Amino acid sequence: MNAYEIKQDNVLISTDKALLDRALVHSFLSGHSYWAQGITPDAVNHSIEHSLCFGMYQDDEQVGFCRVVTDFTTFAWLADVFVVEAKRGRGLSKKLMAAVLAHPDLQGLRRFVLGTRDAHGLYAQFGFKPLEYPERFMEICGTNSYKCGC
Repeated sequence: MNAYEIKQDNVLISTDKALLDRALVHSFLSGHSYWAQGITPDAVNHSIEHSLCFGMYQDDEQVGFCRVVTDFTTFAWLADVFVVEAKRGRGLSKKLMAAVLAHPDLQGLRRFVLGTRDAHGLYAQFGFKPLEYPERFMEICGTNSYKCGC
């Protein structure tokens, strides 16, 4: 699969995993997220290798990240979305979300889900809404070695 890229102003969003600053991704997820506290570098690398990842870069520095776990046909789960703290409040998360939803391989999915504790307003701008039938969904949580945010 070829890398997908969007350039706007001085921001590049790319699915090229070779560009990712994996140390930054691990540092943010393990130390600054509420959903992956203590995640190991190996777990982050494994999740990157098995997901469609979007890196966001400004002035040759990675400033954001997210990944999509998907079969590219029926289902996708948006995960690990972040913009580094020093770059927040500048519309970068909106650019990242727009790029994800414009990706040609993510069109026509039957279901695209995510979990968030505090960014409902952002995702609602892109059409996400609470589960219509939450009683149909179940989960297994807390079986890993790091805090999963459940």
